[in-house]
Amino acid sequence: MQYDLLVIGGGPGGFAAAVKAAQLGKKVALFEAREPGGTCLNRGCIPTKALMHTSQRYQELKEGIPGIALGDVQPDWAGLAARKNEVVSTLRDGMASLIKGNKIDLIAEHAVITGPQTVRAGESTYEGAHILVAAGSIPSRPPIPGLDLPGVVTSDELLDDISPRDSMVIIGGGVIGVELATVWAAMGTKVVIVEALERILANLDREISQSVSMQLKKQGVEIYTSAMVSRLTQEDGRLTVHFTHKEEEKAASGVTVLAAMGRRANTAGLFDGVEVELNRGMLVVNDRYETSVPSILAIGDAIGGIQLAHKAEAEGVRAVELLYGHVPERVSSPIPSCVYTSPEIAQTGLTADECKAQGIPTLVGKYVMGGNGRTVIEGGGRTFIKVVFHGESHVLLGAQLLCHRATDLVSELNTAVTLGLTAEQMLSPVRPHPTFAEGISEAVEAAFGQSLHSAPVRKR
Repeated sequence: MQYDLLVIGGGPGGFAAAVKAAQLGKKVALFEAREPGGTCLNRGCIPTKALMHTSQRYQELKEGIPGIALGDVQPDWAGLAARKNEVVSTLRDGMASLIKGNKIDLIAEHAVITGPQTVRAGESTYEGAHILVAAGSIPSRPPIPGLDLPGVVTSDELLDDISPRDSMVIIGGGVIGVELATVWAAMGTKVVIVEALERILANLDREISQSVSMQLKKQGVEIYTSAMVSRLTQEDGRLTVHFTHKEEEKAASGVTVLAAMGRRANTAGLFDGVEVELNRGMLVVNDRYETSVPSILAIGDAIGGIQLAHKAEAEGVRAVELLYGHVPERVSSPIPSCVYTSPEIAQTGLTADECKAQGIPTLVGKYVMGGNGRTVIEGGGRTFIKVVFHGESHVLLGAQLLCHRATDLVSELNTAVTLGLTAEQMLSPVRPHPTFAEGISEAVEAAFGQSLHSAPVRKR
C-alpha cells in the first residue's frame, strides 16, 4: 500500500506526527514493535511519576499529617506496582483509540528503512512519499567492567520490577537517577548515588541542584559527586560499585545497582542499504527536520538535544506542518524541564549563570515561598521561585522553580519567555489568593526590590 507518511516509533513524537498528518488528510502508517506510547508512557515519564506520587503520599502519611491521627503505615509494593500498571494501561488504551480514530494504520513490527521511501516490517515492505523517524532512545551502558552482572538494571528494567529492596546503588545523578532515588528512598530503601559530575542535576540551576542534594540527604540518601566508577563486583548476592572520590578509592554496595548514565539515540540497525548522515549515532537534520536524504525526516531523541517527551511532541507536530506547507503553530524553543521530586523542580530559558557566561546583563528576582499562604498550608519548606530578566529591556530570559506545583507553574513562565514578555507585562495580571502562582508576582517584584511579602533588602 502507498502511504503519504511512514512514521517509525510510537512514542510522543511519532504519535503526534502521525495524528497531525492524519488531521491534514494524509494516509499514515505508524510502526511500533512494542506498546503504543513508547518509552515515555511505558517505561519512563508516566510510570515514574505514578510511582513518585504514591511514594510521596506514603512519606507524608509516615511522617504524619497535622489534624489526622494515623496508625502504623506500611508500604504495599504489590499495590504500588498495580497502580503504576493501571495508569499506564489507561493512557495506552486512550492512545490506541486515538490512533484507530484517526484512521492511522498501526504496524506492530520492528521497522527498517530500506530505501528513501521504503520500510520493511516483518515480511512486508511499505512505501511512502516520506518517512519520519521518531525512534526515541535507549539506556546507555558504558563499557565498565561488571556492568553486565546480574542485578545491574537500567530504568526500563527497574520499572518492570516494582519490589522492595533493602539497598540500591544508583550510578548517575541526572533526572532519572534522582527521581528513582526519591521513590525507593521514600519507601525505605537505603540509596547511594554515585555521580561523575561535580553535582547532581548538573544541567539545572546550581541553587536547585544544591537544594535537592540537601533534601535527598535528609531522606537518608548518600551522595558522591565527582566520583568515577572503575568496576563492579558481586559477592553473596550483593553488588559493589568501586569508584574514586576525592582521590580516594571507595565502594558502595546494594542488592541492586541502577545504571542511570543517560540514554542514547535508538538508531542502531534502523537503516539497511541507505546512507544517512549520523553524528555519534544521532541523525543530522536541517531546520525542517530533513536528514541528508530529503524524503527521510527525524525528530526527538533520534536527533539529540534535550530528551523530553514534550520536545519530541512539539517537533513531531512542527515537522509535519513544515512538510505539508503549513505555518507551524508551535515554536521549537524554549523547552521547559521538569523533575518530579518533592518539592517539584522546573526550569525554562536561561539561568543567571548562563547569562553571565554570555555577557548578558541581568536582573534576578527570587521569592522564598515561606511567605506564600498556600505553601505554608501544604508545608512546603524552604522553596523558591527565581526569575531572570534582561538588565536593560526587562524581558524575561528564564525562570527556575523549586516548589509545590513547579511543573505546572513553569508553563506560565515558559509562555512569558517564548513571547518575550517584560517584567511590567508579567505584573499586569492579578493572580488569585491563596495560590502558589502568587509566588510568580512576588519573584518578579523581587527583581526590583518590591516584593510585598519578602523582608526588605537592607541597604549598605
